[in-house]
Amino acid sequence: MTVTVFCASSTRIDGKHVEVAREVGAELARRGHTLVTGGGVQSCMGSVAEAARLGGARTVGVVPEGMPAAQEVADGDNDELVIVPDMRARKAEMDRRADGFLVLPGGIGTLEELLEIWVARSLGFHAKPIVILDPHGVYGPLHDLMDHLLEEGFNRPAAAEAVRFCGDVGEALDHLEAEHGRRAEELLEF
Repeated sequence: MTVTVFCASSTRIDGKHVEVAREVGAELARRGHTLVTGGGVQSCMGSVAEAARLGGARTVGVVPEGMPAAQEVADGDNDELVIVPDMRARKAEMDRRADGFLVLPGGIGTLEELLEIWVARSLGFHAKPIVILDPHGVYGPLHDLMDHLLEEGFNRPAAAEAVRFCGDVGEALDHLEAEHGRRAEELLEF
């Protein structure tokens, strides 16, 4: 399975988030998965890829050629570093390669990536599993907001059901694998 991980590249965050990224990378490798990230070497993005490689996983980084080096440095240790023209092409390439998505806490860039794949899934443009791994409650207000939007009628139940919130690395990957397996079985039956 190829898992695209959306996560922070900020060096200003608490180290506990970087540690979660390391755990994710190690567990992806242990389970034999390929990792796709935004290709940065810093913070969570770099840590998830480094831990995955240390465990023997294949890693792919997707970097826009116009990304300022001061914001994000490309991780040249990836097994494959894909250079794309811009941020839209970056998201499209990461989406195309994914069998499932794992979203760790991050800033507005991570939120944008999450919301784009979430909308696409709820509208039926893809059926790939999406899991938000949030062991420290960073996305608690987002979860509450999504529940509120559902209650107020702004979201359909399909939107709420399109994403799973988890607090544990193993649980998050178990869900991705199970959903991916169900999707593969459905395609075979079709």
